[in-house]
Amino acid sequence: MIPNQNLPELKLLTSKDWQDYELLDTGEGKALERLGAYRLIRPEPQAIWKRTLPKKAWDAADAVMVPTGGEHGGYWEFKREIKQPWLVDYKGLKCEIRLSKSRHIGVFPEQATHWDWIESQVKSANRPLRVINLFGYTGMATAAAARAGAEVTHVDASKHAVAWASRNLDLSGLGSTHVRWLVEDARKYLKREAKRKSFYDGIILDPPKFGRGPDGYIWSYFEDITGLLEQCREVLTAQPKFICLTSYAIQASALVPLQALAEVMKGFGGQVAGGELVTVDTSGGHILSHSLYSRWSSD
Repeated sequence: MIPNQNLPELKLLTSKDWQDYELLDTGEGKALERLGAYRLIRPEPQAIWKRTLPKKAWDAADAVMVPTGGEHGGYWEFKREIKQPWLVDYKGLKCEIRLSKSRHIGVFPEQATHWDWIESQVKSANRPLRVINLFGYTGMATAAAARAGAEVTHVDASKHAVAWASRNLDLSGLGSTHVRWLVEDARKYLKREAKRKSFYDGIILDPPKFGRGPDGYIWSYFEDITGLLEQCREVLTAQPKFICLTSYAIQASALVPLQALAEVMKGFGGQVAGGELVTVDTSGGHILSHSLYSRWSSD
């Protein structure tokens, strides 16, 4: 029996404000999605139920991701012509969509709720904030923080991803905002920032389950996340505003990263919240869990 104590409440978060993205249907190991003008089919192992839409709706997809082994490897089979790249828009934040040898397309739609929350955190601070986005990928969270007025440092080990993020910022009309772009291993950069006594008011973390840095440095979520969070604490200002952690290692419980973050932030007060980022298909109402989230805010 669990002792009587204040147990954290885990919540499911999704954005209802997307116009350019829609999860049309799921089932039988796949997801049918609309991104702007195009419909895509991607693998979705969690979708173990039957599809809701008829076969003709799935056959109308413009491209299908065919997996070839590994977690994200594969190729796209085009049913109709797609002019690449194309744009999707979320409340004025724009992202180029590109199809490559991966199921990743440049945006994680389930993270839109993070972008809203990050903007609200920066605006509610009523003071200039320094924010660092680690594993920043194509920069939607960076753009959200920059639009709200933060000075942002964007860090990713992929030169290609950093260039993509910079392009998205320009497309969103935010090219004049203060963003610093770095192709770097997150842990190595945090170590240098701590030595330089360079501090941040907000931290955005979106680490992969497994990855390799530009110098061959290997990242493994379960082995390295605790150390990474401790490094983040070392570069926090005396009065930090927020931390936003996304964890795609969803074989863990949402309680795992939430408690790790709460432990690291002891002494700062504030509050932690956590749960899962999800999308809901519009045909049958099936809920897909994409990642775990953990947030800390000062108020």
